[in-house]
Parts: sequence; structure tokens; C-alpha cells
Amino acid sequence: MHAIDFKEMKEKVAEGFLPWQRSFQFWARAADIYTGYKLFQLRVSFVKDVKMQEDLWERQHELAALKIYSMCSDLGGFFLKIAQILGKPDMAPAAWVRKLVTLCDQAPATPFHAVRLVLEKELGKSIDQVFETFDDKPLGSASIAQVHRARVKGDKRDVVVKVQHPGVEKLMMTDIRNLQVFALYMQKTDINFDLFSVTKEIEKQIGYEFDFQREANAMEKIRRFLYDNNKKSPVLVPRVLRHLVTRRVLVMEYINGIPILSLGDEMAKRGINPRGKLAESAKCNILSSLSQAYGQMILKSGFFHADPHPGNILICKGSEVALLDYGQVKELPDPLRLGYANLVIAIADNNASLASQSFRELGIATVAKCENEQQELLQLAKTMFDTKMPPGKAVLQPFSEDSSIKKVSVEAFPEELFSVLRTIILLRGLSVGIGLNYSCAQQWKPIAKEALLASGRLSTGIKPKRRCSSLRRLYPGD
Repeated sequence: MHAIDFKEMKEKVAEGFLPWQRSFQFWARAADIYTGYKLFQLRVSFVKDVKMQEDLWERQHELAALKIYSMCSDLGGFFLKIAQILGKPDMAPAAWVRKLVTLCDQAPATPFHAVRLVLEKELGKSIDQVFETFDDKPLGSASIAQVHRARVKGDKRDVVVKVQHPGVEKLMMTDIRNLQVFALYMQKTDINFDLFSVTKEIEKQIGYEFDFQREANAMEKIRRFLYDNNKKSPVLVPRVLRHLVTRRVLVMEYINGIPILSLGDEMAKRGINPRGKLAESAKCNILSSLSQAYGQMILKSGFFHADPHPGNILICKGSEVALLDYGQVKELPDPLRLGYANLVIAIADNNASLASQSFRELGIATVAKCENEQQELLQLAKTMFDTKMPPGKAVLQPFSEDSSIKKVSVEAFPEELFSVLRTIILLRGLSVGIGLNYSCAQQWKPIAKEALLASGRLSTGIKPKRRCSSLRRLYPGD
């Protein structure tokens, strides 16, 4: 008989219970936050003074923000990604944003001894056999992996080594399935939007993120597309070291830069007024480069980086932009890509009829609850698929009482389009974060026309404009 390893047995039992513990914690906290809002809505309906109502709502949002922060911080993993989505100044109440934005870079790091085990198992060699130098302190840690700076033997250039956290995949899939059940409930009771399809797409995309070989392929494909289709690529894409890529380890070139949200602080350090003309010009160029890259990827290639949150964007020397982390990429089928090109033109031209036609072509099923259906549908399209904020608004709340989504119910939404929707939301959050208001639809209109012309869906008499050199040309008054 084999001796019983009680330590191993204890670890296996704990591993089995952990998903159940997480599920219980999620449901207990989500129910508390949800019922808190429902009870508050009932109480505030008896308050007639508008200013008092606003003050009460602010206090309720602050209370909920503390609870959401606590849930995301304690559970970590997938919930840090939820914090990234919710912690956008254009999407959520200001109280949520103030609290959740501090969570985006707070994923706990895996201890170095565990990192070493993953690396040596994946590469089949000791760290010392592969790397000349290896910093045991990570450059950063996210929900799925962490990155270390190193130097490969025989190469003088620095590299970044991305290593997957052990055991994280099973827990994240548990979290996603809990979210799917919650989404089903919310779309039946509170939100007229096909949230379940959105969560199914999240499940698919997160599943892909655990395969670093797939990520390396995506990085090389996007790098080749952007570098081949421009005299100079609008963004920098890291070069992959192919011989050092496995399912759980990815080695790529190191790109030196500062996080985009640290841009204002960096300018202040160098004596540049963050609100002055020089800073404004730099921000316009940065946002233009990012927007141009995304317009080309989505509309011309159909294969695009689908996670432009601030932690994945570096600003390098000369205001060059580097785009990192290709774990979340998406390939749009041609019918969706071209249908979306039509929708971009409809938004840019303020064409309600074309927007309605584009929704049908894309398979976005809607039911109107108002008289001016086409205009509300156009407004809904702008809310979902354009980065420009409405005049006088600093926060976009798509599920507020006066929003188009309350007047036009979205009954079905193609899963494949969620990545486009999420990308637009993140780009909008970035533009608000650095103090610029621009329309990606306006900048992408020439690219959309090019894509439709190449497919034969536009007459050759239409001559699409070439890329705009800056956002200022599009919006001189913003």
C-alpha cells in the first residue's frame, strides 16, 4: 500500500472547494449590491426635490462602489477585468470610477519560486540555461499572468517574459459562469439588452487568453499587417522570440515607455504644462495613432487587438504609441466587418436610415418603445459604437432612464460584435481620461469607405480620403 500524503490530499480537497467558495462569495455580494440599489430606487422615488435626489444617488453610488471594490479586490482574477470595464469615466457613476480605477493594476503577483517552476517546466531548461539575467521582481501582474524583465543568453537586448499564474484558469471559468447566470437574470428584469450573448463572448475570449502560443501568432499577424500597410506603423508591436513561446510562457522584445495614464505626470515632471498647446498636440497625435491603428485593424483586416485598456498602452519617445498584450484578439467575418463599415459611415454622416439598415445587416435585433424609432436607433448606435461624448456630458450612462437603450430594447446582439463594442468603450474611456473628446466614426469613415470599395460594395466614383494627420483637423472646436 502507498503511504497517504495528507498534504497533497488537503491541497486537492481545498482546490475542489475553492470554486464553490468563490461562487458563494460572488452571489452573496452581488445580491447585496443589487438589492441595495432596488431598495434605494423605491426610497428615492418619494423624494421630489431634484437636488436632494442627486445627492442621495451620489451617496448610494459611493456605498455601492465600496462594496464592488471589496468584491473585485477580494476575489481578484476575472473580477479585476470587470473592474477595468466598469472603472471607465465615460461608463459608470463617478463614485465607482474613483474607487475601481485604483484596482486595475493590483493583481497579486505569483511568488518567484512558483514562476521558476512554471518557466522551467515549460521551457525544459533551468532559468540560468536560458537567460543571462532575470529580474525576480515582476514589472507588473495582471489577472492571468505577470511579466518579468530579462536578457536571453547571447543577446544584448532586453526582453519581457510573460508567465501564466498557476491554477488561475479553473477559477476564472467559474467566475464567468456565475456572471452568465447573473446576466440572464438582469436582462429579464432590469436591462433591455442581450447581456448573455456578451458574457458568452467574454467566456470565449478569456479561454483564448490562456494559450500564449495563440497570442504569439496574433501578435505576429497584427504586427505584419500594420507594418506592411503603412509607411510607418501607427503603433509599435513587440517582436516575438518564437523559440521561447509555449502555452504558458511568452518571451517578446522589451519596449521602453510610460503608461498612457501617467502621461500628465510625466509632462509635469519635464516642466510641460499638461493643459498647454504642446501637451494638447502630443495627446492628439497619440489618440490619432491609436485610433488609426484600430480603424485599420477592424475595418480593413477584420483581425484586431481587442483589449485597449490603459495598462496595455505605452507612450514612447517622440509620442510613439506601443500596443501590448495580444491575449484578447478577434477576427470578424467579412459580412460583419463590412456591415460594421456601413454603420461607421451612418454614424459619421448622422444617417438614421442607414444606421437602421446596418443594425439589421449586423443581426442586432431591436424593439422600439418610442415614436421616433430611427432617431433613437441612431442615438443608440452612437452610444454603443462611437467614442464621442454628447455635448455637455462627462459621463455616459447607457442604462440611465433617459438613455436610448431604455427606449429601444436590444433583443439580440451578435457575440462576435461584443469585442468591437468593448474596444469602443475602452477607447472612449481613454479619450476622456486624457481630456480629449473625439469621434472614432469620423476618423474611421475614410477607412470604412476603402473597405467597402475594396469589397465592391461602393461605386468606384467614391474616393475615400486618406488618413487624417491629427484629430484636431476633425474637431477644431473640441
